[in-house]
Amino acid sequence: MTSTPSVSVATDAGDMPAHLWLPPAGTGPGVLLLQEIFGISRYVEQRARDLADLGYVVLAPEIFWRLGVRSVPEGPTALDDAMAIAGRCDWDAAVADAVAALGVLRSRPDTVGRTGVVGFCFGGGLGFSVAAHADVDALVAYYGSALPGLLDLAPRVSAPSLHHFGTADSFIPLEQVAQIEAAVVRDGAELVTYAGADHAFDNPDLPFHDADASVKAWARTTAFLADRLPVPAA
Repeated sequence: MTSTPSVSVATDAGDMPAHLWLPPAGTGPGVLLLQEIFGISRYVEQRARDLADLGYVVLAPEIFWRLGVRSVPEGPTALDDAMAIAGRCDWDAAVADAVAALGVLRSRPDTVGRTGVVGFCFGGGLGFSVAAHADVDALVAYYGSALPGLLDLAPRVSAPSLHHFGTADSFIPLEQVAQIEAAVVRDGAELVTYAGADHAFDNPDLPFHDADASVKAWARTTAFLADRLPVPAA
């Protein structure tokens, strides 16, 4: 597996940097990996490596590039800093940039077979919007923080999808999770909750981390991707 941080994605405002991880075989189905509000963090890079190890060609664009931000520095103010940056992000431009990145991923010679989207937190909602504006083969969204405000897009999302939420999410109350479930769950779509888990439960670098929920959600994610984005046998 190799990582290349110098892929460029052409947009209306210039070239967006993106990071590429190739699987051991050198080719495979594509996964567009959409960042949490901390940008291309150590955690996002690790999940990209995990997906590449499973056989996927992974592209993670720097969605905050228009603000000059690759990642938010770790520290006691990181969450406040990240939320401030996300608040300044032009959502429509971010969706367009992510759709452009999907096109670049699909056009690469090392991407073979299907292409899906995996997003965390900020990227979970962004991935849902991408699936509403582009043809994707699968969507996995971890605690998509913007989803409560995007439910009008649900009829346009036809891709099979898997949504993960904790029942103790500090930012998305259970009432909103129920609204999301009612809007998005249909044939090929599933929403799973994890008892007692908070927001960002999959990120081991944050105090919200829940090891049990993380393991269970990742197992569901990998099984879902194996079914929807099968990796060719070696």
